[in-house]
Amino acid sequence: MQDVRRLVPASCCAAVLALSGCKALLPQGQSGAKSIWPSFEAAHSTWDQIVPYQTRKSDLAKLGIDPKVSPNISVLTYSDVIRRFVPSSAIAAENIDEGIRECIAARDQCGAYEVDIKATKRQRSGNFWLDSFNFKRQTEINGWRFNGLVVMKEDLVVYKLSGGQPKIQEAESTRNPLGPLQGIGEGALRDAVR
Repeated sequence: MQDVRRLVPASCCAAVLALSGCKALLPQGQSGAKSIWPSFEAAHSTWDQIVPYQTRKSDLAKLGIDPKVSPNISVLTYSDVIRRFVPSSAIAAENIDEGIRECIAARDQCGAYEVDIKATKRQRSGNFWLDSFNFKRQTEINGWRFNGLVVMKEDLVVYKLSGGQPKIQEAESTRNPLGPLQGIGEGALRDAVR
């Protein structure tokens, strides 16, 4: 029994030393819209298969671009297309892509699908104890973002556009000299103002 009592403090000290720099215990997270594409490259590859004046709405559905089935695809109306491509009456018609002009002329037969997907992973790094007690937090953010637009006249694609960020790499760092006490003064000040 006495041996067990001696082991408890020694075990606690060993655990504290083992955890002092343990990055595996730091929080991690993911955010982003659900998508059929696992990467920027996969989304871009799908968009490369769309050919204006050849691809039809049924072909888009086969590629996974179907707002009734695939998540996070916006359906744009005729007026949305006008707002997007003709922001002012000062823009001459010849400066607008032919496919967009045809779509606008078709009025109610004009529409578009828009995809805007961002997928990121947040990984905290640094010292577990400094992070846990809010003294210093470091977060690395990695991921990608894809934007795609197809404009259709009736069921025929007349214009396509794609872009985005193939690689997102950001870092966040916060330092609080007072650690867990840092926010107490701010909270008290907010309460005093109310």
